[in-house]
Amino acid sequence: MKRREFLEKSMAVTLPALISGYSVKALNANSPLVQALMGGGTDTDHVLVIIQLSGGNDGLNMVIPISTYSLYNAARTNIAIPETSILRLNGYDKTGLHPSMTGLRNLYNDTKLKIIQAVGYPQPNFSHFRATDIWMSASNSNQEVYTGWAGRYLNYEYPNFPNGYPNSSMTDPLAIQIGSTATLTTQGPSVNMAMSITSATSFYQLINGTDDPVPATKAGKELSFIRTVAKQTQQFATTISAAAARVTSQSAYPTNNSLADQLKIVARLIKGGLKTRVYMVSFGGFDNHSLQTTTTDTTVGTHATLLGRVSDAIKAFQDDLIFLGIEERVVGMTYSEFGRRIKSNSSVGTDHGAAAPMFVFGKPVQGGVLGDNPAIPQNATVNDNVPMQYDFRSIYSTLLEKWFCLSKETVSGLFPPNVNSQLQDLPLIKDGVCKTSVPNTSGSTLLTNYPNPFTDKTTITFTTEGGHTLIQIIDTTGRLIVNLLEKDYPAATTQSIVFDGSHLASGIYYARFQNGSVQQVRPMLKVR
Repeated sequence: MKRREFLEKSMAVTLPALISGYSVKALNANSPLVQALMGGGTDTDHVLVIIQLSGGNDGLNMVIPISTYSLYNAARTNIAIPETSILRLNGYDKTGLHPSMTGLRNLYNDTKLKIIQAVGYPQPNFSHFRATDIWMSASNSNQEVYTGWAGRYLNYEYPNFPNGYPNSSMTDPLAIQIGSTATLTTQGPSVNMAMSITSATSFYQLINGTDDPVPATKAGKELSFIRTVAKQTQQFATTISAAAARVTSQSAYPTNNSLADQLKIVARLIKGGLKTRVYMVSFGGFDNHSLQTTTTDTTVGTHATLLGRVSDAIKAFQDDLIFLGIEERVVGMTYSEFGRRIKSNSSVGTDHGAAAPMFVFGKPVQGGVLGDNPAIPQNATVNDNVPMQYDFRSIYSTLLEKWFCLSKETVSGLFPPNVNSQLQDLPLIKDGVCKTSVPNTSGSTLLTNYPNPFTDKTTITFTTEGGHTLIQIIDTTGRLIVNLLEKDYPAATTQSIVFDGSHLASGIYYARFQNGSVQQVRPMLKVR
């Protein structure tokens, strides 16, 4: 069965009129991920808000490398942000943010934002649809997985869903998505674990008991009948309406900002008492192949507007969580299906690329920057990609373990076998939430090679703290050349391994080192 057919047969019921014109999707209560998130199998009241930035966001113009600014500027002469316009970060002078992102800069300075550099996966796919599937399923790029990472989690927590739900212990949706259809992210082994609210307008119609008017025609009567049936069969409409009714005041959100409209609904439902643990919202428009900036001022234009709305919406959401007294319970994350190329194109835009930064935000988050500025070649070409530093599945697994308080063994079982051996524990959540977080050791020199440049072979020297250690060789397009080393070491040690690149074309290659929570990427130049 094809994935599209599978999803169509297991699609969650869509609630067509919920909150102010936005579809809201509710994850099925029997899904293991939802049950854990909602306090079913796992005792936690924590909430995760997932923000999808659709289209492939340009990470290099969002999180800007100050320490290598000359290389960045040379690669993007027609869209580079002026160095004097970059928003500086307190206590960290190597990296800054796009000038439109004052809200997120303020969250960073309040230690409520973690910036994770160069997140991706081996063998990146540059198709919007396939790349989105990979991010939602947490699969490798060469395998098709028909369940989502959150759906598998909810199925673990609520293994019998939807049988017997809602019930006295779980009266609410397992997860809610604002949008017309449930996505692969929440697909469980047999059914989708999500419930949808189609739009913000639909949400407000639901809680106000109103509908858009229907025409006085035969088609209008049929539409009215369909709406009535949908309301009668929607198990969670009453609980959602009751939760929304308990909240009569919220802090201010920006206008003309669809992401802010969605996040305002999420904050209201959390405060209203829903046990829902996963909320998904989306914001599109990031496929900026042309006119990403204006030709006269690179700080403004399409991308600047998008980033400004994302930043303003998240900051307003965080302020509202404080106003509502629920800031301790909520963590959010952003992702896009891929980044963009290092070098801009001649159309004042950027083309589909590989790794890009992610944001994790909230009061429980360990603030700061994780990882180093991306390696940028001296003479970047249109084919050069940002090399991956962190595998996106490690962000998922860390949140499941450190935020939703699952055991490491349980988390490992929620990912494909060929993925779980490479998951890292990352310093994303503050100590004491579930267990002690691991330290951030990025910045130490743990990986070198000699000679560099090299003609045929180079010796890679690395320092491991023991445990699972991985060294990968990646080319500038993001393609995995080889897993050069994958081994468990009993204790801290410094080791060397020879990389034979005699069969490779001349050019830049990256050695990626991973050991526990630590990773580093080193550029290597092969010459004739």
